[in-house]
Amino acid sequence: MPTSNLLNNTRGQALHAYELERPEHLRDWLQNRYKVLQPVHDQTGNGSWEEVHAGDVVPFDPALRPVMSPKSLFFAEREQMFTFDGEMFRTTTPKTEHQVLFGVKACDLMAISYQDHHFRDDPYYQARRKDTLLVGIDCSSPCENGFCSTVDAGPQVHQQNADLILTPMPSINGHSHGWWLICTSDHGAQAINGMDLPPADSHWRYWRDMSNEHALADFADDTYIINGIQRINARAVPDEVWDTLGHQCLSCSGCSQTCPTCSCYAVRDIPKDGGFVRERFHDSCLMVGFQKEASGANPTAQAGRRVARYWYHKFSSDFKAANGRIGCVGCGRCDITCPGAIGVHSVMEKIAHA
Repeated sequence: MPTSNLLNNTRGQALHAYELERPEHLRDWLQNRYKVLQPVHDQTGNGSWEEVHAGDVVPFDPALRPVMSPKSLFFAEREQMFTFDGEMFRTTTPKTEHQVLFGVKACDLMAISYQDHHFRDDPYYQARRKDTLLVGIDCSSPCENGFCSTVDAGPQVHQQNADLILTPMPSINGHSHGWWLICTSDHGAQAINGMDLPPADSHWRYWRDMSNEHALADFADDTYIINGIQRINARAVPDEVWDTLGHQCLSCSGCSQTCPTCSCYAVRDIPKDGGFVRERFHDSCLMVGFQKEASGANPTAQAGRRVARYWYHKFSSDFKAANGRIGCVGCGRCDITCPGAIGVHSVMEKIAHA
């Protein structure tokens, strides 16, 4: 596991909860010590992760979930790995600063945990991750196309995935009475030290669990997703189904770019001053050349084979054994993004009824 101080914070300790009038009070406090990023409404109407500076009057919208996950804040879309000047190799270490991701949904926190494991030995990822404090937020209703409850990723934040958790107090007659702030790690405790917050009453766990039960009741029936997962793992999906789905795939990589757990990348060497610079950048297994070998052989030259590989990666028990969980956190972003209408819901429904 990562060796950074932040990632080695004690988890699973006794939880401490406090009362908080508004999430902005916590954000304002953290801005004294950290660079703070939160979901912000942008011109696209979808929201994005943006830095919020001290003094900015930016409201916190607990329901806003950007189309793009925080993945690129740790696994950069494009970055320099090392340089070679003709005589010596020099590693390029990312420049980092202490930062907070404020208001991260349970599904994205689970994805970060997945990526922490996948990139546990990657110095570029870990350089960014080790300086990041995660402030999660419990969801009180399903996101668009979300099915996090089916894949054990939400709607309630898993305590081991965040340093601090915001959860709303129950509303009475439609009026909110504030928030609870749950501290889950040593680093979280250090971050709020000095805020002088009143402790939560003894019933906060009960009300949090009740809120989670209400949220779970609002999820749509997704039996077909469970059936689809079973068929994928049984290798019971006919090739013609994958071929049909492959015809709909435009190889745009939209699903893999928005997917918070996708981690494929490629590298290239760029000539410079008698040497070269090596860069890595996001790639996608849905691209026709992703698995092409130097000999010219390509095991996934057909679109159907690439689509099958992608969804097997997301739901296979083989990947669960290697990474601790399946590669899907139920965020549903692929359905929002895919122009070929082969996001997770439509794919799993076809598979379940094949």
